[in-house]
Amino acid sequence: MVFLIILLVVLAIIFGVPDIRRNLITKPIFTVFKRILPPLSDTEREAMEAGDVWWDGELFKGNPDWKTLHSYPKAELTPTEQAFMDNQVETLLAMLDDYKIVQEDRDLPTEVWDFIKREGFFAMIIPRAYGGREFSAIANSTIVSRIATRSISAAVTIMVPNSLGPGELLMHYGTEEQKQRWLPTLADGTDVPCFALTGPEAGSDAGAIPDLGIVCKGEYNGEQVLGIRLNWDKRYITLAPIATVLGLAFKLHDPDALLGDKSDIGITCALIPTDHPGVEIGDRHFPMNLAFMNGTTYGKDVFIPLDWIIGGPEYAGRGWRMLVECLSAGRGISLPALATATGHLATRMTSAYCFVRQQFGLSIGKFEGVQEAMARIGGLTYSLEAMRVMTAGSIDMNLSPSVVTAIAKYHMTEMSRVIMNDAFDIHAGRAIQLGPKNYLGHGYMGIPVAITVEGANILTRNLMIFGQGATRCHPYVLAELEAAANPDEAQGLKQFDGLLIKHIGFALGNTFGALWQGLTAGAFNTAPVSGETAAYYKQLSRMSRGLALSADFSMLILGGELKRREMLSARLGDVLSQLYIASAVLKFYEDNGRQQCDLPFVRYSIQLALFEIGRAFDGFFANFPNRFVANLLRTLIFPFGIGYKMPEDQVAIDICNALSKPGVLRDRLTHLCYVGDTEQDPTGLMEQAFVAMYQAQPLMKKLHQAQREGQLARKQPLEDTIEQALAANIITASEAEQLQKMNVLRFDAISVDSFKAEQLAALGIHSKND
Repeated sequence: MVFLIILLVVLAIIFGVPDIRRNLITKPIFTVFKRILPPLSDTEREAMEAGDVWWDGELFKGNPDWKTLHSYPKAELTPTEQAFMDNQVETLLAMLDDYKIVQEDRDLPTEVWDFIKREGFFAMIIPRAYGGREFSAIANSTIVSRIATRSISAAVTIMVPNSLGPGELLMHYGTEEQKQRWLPTLADGTDVPCFALTGPEAGSDAGAIPDLGIVCKGEYNGEQVLGIRLNWDKRYITLAPIATVLGLAFKLHDPDALLGDKSDIGITCALIPTDHPGVEIGDRHFPMNLAFMNGTTYGKDVFIPLDWIIGGPEYAGRGWRMLVECLSAGRGISLPALATATGHLATRMTSAYCFVRQQFGLSIGKFEGVQEAMARIGGLTYSLEAMRVMTAGSIDMNLSPSVVTAIAKYHMTEMSRVIMNDAFDIHAGRAIQLGPKNYLGHGYMGIPVAITVEGANILTRNLMIFGQGATRCHPYVLAELEAAANPDEAQGLKQFDGLLIKHIGFALGNTFGALWQGLTAGAFNTAPVSGETAAYYKQLSRMSRGLALSADFSMLILGGELKRREMLSARLGDVLSQLYIASAVLKFYEDNGRQQCDLPFVRYSIQLALFEIGRAFDGFFANFPNRFVANLLRTLIFPFGIGYKMPEDQVAIDICNALSKPGVLRDRLTHLCYVGDTEQDPTGLMEQAFVAMYQAQPLMKKLHQAQREGQLARKQPLEDTIEQALAANIITASEAEQLQKMNVLRFDAISVDSFKAEQLAALGIHSKND
């Protein structure tokens, strides 16, 4: 006891007296910390500091405040935005023939281009003061999603000017003169913008762009002015083939010190009219057989005035920070909108097809193998819609949450890939035959586009989500990095000392907290609600604690090596991502009134998220290089093993049952899906066949009962069965007419397109004999 008391007194003196603590504890740790901290390049530092920490910070601290999540406002359209959806958007949808756009014209019709420009589809983010619509992020997202269910090509065309590009950069950084010059003409469609960042030598590593601008004097409008001589070569630039104004990212050098004493100024963004001498718009790309405009641009020795830099000369060298900040907002709107559109379309059409298509005398939706895939489609679509609304809502809170938007971009586009693969599997031959009746084909082709742009998904998962999240979202790490980088070492040590004590307390709290929650399975965690979902909040809090603990140990043991151990950091990023996905689902459920019919979708989404968290942790523990630490973490977080499992079969069956009948839930879950009004539209045909077959179920049961009793023949065409039933007075004439109409719709809906050889030849498709 005496020894213990002495030990406690010594520890109290060491940690309680600042000078002693700094010399014995803080200084040695500070020296080690400076040695192992990950070295950051200028571009990495700017990316790390850009954007805002939001709900991701709560998830990373190990004890998320769920009341804070519920306090975020529900993202909703204003009356003006809803009126635009009901009028301009619906008018546009009726004008689109996606098969003709993609397979025949390879372009939007002239009247569609004119309508898009005239009605302000390119001006959704531009303020009203400059002639724009000034719509919210949720409106932007909803409009793009709705259009994408009708035509990916049209959606991308509209999406790009309202995402990263000249309009957004001008709004945030442009001089008032630049705004007055460009924003009104961008708003009314007189000017069409594009933004050129990616080139042959620089894609994900945008900091390595070779495109170069040299500060020099040159002639402009007959006068000698200070400007930039540019050389660039860019590709994959959406809207470049028709752009009238080019946003350009390049590296700026000042070898003659005309702007100051710094030669390498850094990445800079400028705005250049495409009719300016030397600007070349090159060939058009053909991305995945889609028809949106995408192409190349290049220039050699193009001289521009210095004030064409976005933001003016004082923004020279600040382009990378500008791009990263704007990109995070675009990632949270545009690509999640496309992914969600995939879910809405696939869920509505596949659930209808499951009912309409029959094998062995049953709708294929009755077979459990199909139900498993259909449940995945429905469950993931619920998660997609929840994430879309929550993420866009964060941007409408005047935030730019860089980690959250990276999570949304990666996981939502990957979910859409799973959904579309399952939809194709269920539709089988109905999906692979391209033609006017195919409502899935062009969406399938568009998925790789969303996955590869704004940072390929491999980059997003392996470098951005945890790499940025670990530093930005952690309560202390970024401040510790800044203290270690302080050129005044004494001041840095003092800053680090205060942070270290807090960090030690944070780590100890997470260590004992993780063990307690592991031993009790999170049973004593608090939840902001009662009922079934309360248990989900408790488990997510438990996994948040495990993430915080694992992140601290990883950074402590691996230091700068962690950012090169991409597989490890990606798994921790997966834990953070699944926590965010589950949070969005729970908030969506609450915001929509905790409707009982939503529970199967909530169960599926949360159980899947917990399963993926467990799988990510398991892979992390199995591959962490320090085996003692790996086993320690596994024991602390999961003392009785990882018990999370995939959603139960009954949950899948419940989802399929909910989607197999027309009704409010199905309409609400797929409210963004375009469904045509006539049988001539492929979506309208499938929906009408589905409704007709559902309404005819009592009559079909009557026919089946008659077959079982031997009154009607079995295994014959349905039209023959209807005629026999009418002749035998089993059904009335009006019932026979209803069944015959249903059967015509059913057969037409499951049929696929076929073409004469000359029709395919007109599309440039020839047989070997041609």
